[in-house]
Amino acid sequence: MIYLDNAATSYPKPQEVYDRVYSFMKETCANPGRSSHEMARKSAECVNNTREGLAALFNIDDPMRIGFTPNATYALNMAIQGVLRKGDHVVTTAMEHNSVLRPLYELKKNGIISYTIVKPKNRFGEIDAYAISKAVGINTRLIVLTASSNVTGTIMPYAEVGEIARKRGVYYLLDASQGAGVLPIDVKKMNITMLAFPGHKGLLGPQGTGGLYVDERVPLRSIIQGGTGSRSFETIHPSFMPDILESGTLNTPGIAGLGAAVDFILKTGTKAILEKKEQLTKLLYERLSGHKKIRLYSTCEDHKNSGIIAFIIEGMDSSEIAGILDSKYHIAVRPGFHCAPLAHRELRTEKSGLVRISIGYFNTPDEIQYAADSIIEIADNA
Repeated sequence: MIYLDNAATSYPKPQEVYDRVYSFMKETCANPGRSSHEMARKSAECVNNTREGLAALFNIDDPMRIGFTPNATYALNMAIQGVLRKGDHVVTTAMEHNSVLRPLYELKKNGIISYTIVKPKNRFGEIDAYAISKAVGINTRLIVLTASSNVTGTIMPYAEVGEIARKRGVYYLLDASQGAGVLPIDVKKMNITMLAFPGHKGLLGPQGTGGLYVDERVPLRSIIQGGTGSRSFETIHPSFMPDILESGTLNTPGIAGLGAAVDFILKTGTKAILEKKEQLTKLLYERLSGHKKIRLYSTCEDHKNSGIIAFIIEGMDSSEIAGILDSKYHIAVRPGFHCAPLAHRELRTEKSGLVRISIGYFNTPDEIQYAADSIIEIADNA
């Protein structure tokens, strides 16, 4: 199987990830922060080491400002529901994932907030930073933006938006689900006051891991309460980081694996990872772009793509194309609507969906050539 579904979950992982999870499960798997015995201390040390690695990757001064979550969806909900109050206004875009859109919709439906959705300016899903700035009003409390579209791979102007948020005095939540571990992300330089990330995509870690960075200036409230191992005699949930986010037992084996993955990324460098993905993405783009039946919804111009080629073949549904790629050519891709309904509405692909090829660091040029040949063969026979 040639795996080209890395925007959903990266595969394979670095060998160090498998080794770290196995050794942790076998030798150290105790509850961190709940006991003082040796295994619990080693578990806590492992969790803290992963925090420190993530802090180094994102240029976060205090690793304790990172709370671990089961995935980016939890992190985004904790950020959105934890910071917004009645009467607040939010600026976001039509290119966001349902992990952003649905929490905002629920808050609006319940009469708590209002929001403005900025539309893309072309079929690649590009967002104009100036349009985001224009949408900010006197009661805007939060800007939410994805670092890169999970549909088209288009990299958003997330650094520019951070500067807009700073000048306008609003909080800025960056959804790094497509970007963490690949794109340069610096919370201080880019004025990111909250950063949500999954561990299992570009960060190359196990599923069931993720996290949320919260700047000390953000007055976050907890949306999930429970045991934290701290202030256990109090019935009031802790209001300090990371305990405010970390109710219940953490996925410590997963966090151990994530730590190994982050070590690999820090050693390899996000610049080298992005450059390799850009080379492979450009190779696929150039092979497919000349076919009259293949319509591309991704661009490779000016380093604007994080590693996704989205396309449709004239007269075919995206699920049909993906089914043939799987059954006949043994290529794994993602068809459909990618949990981004507004994006597909704006791209006018709400009927057919799109086939998403998402390239990973461990893919090879030969795999990309084979995928391109297979897609062209399907298009020739369509």
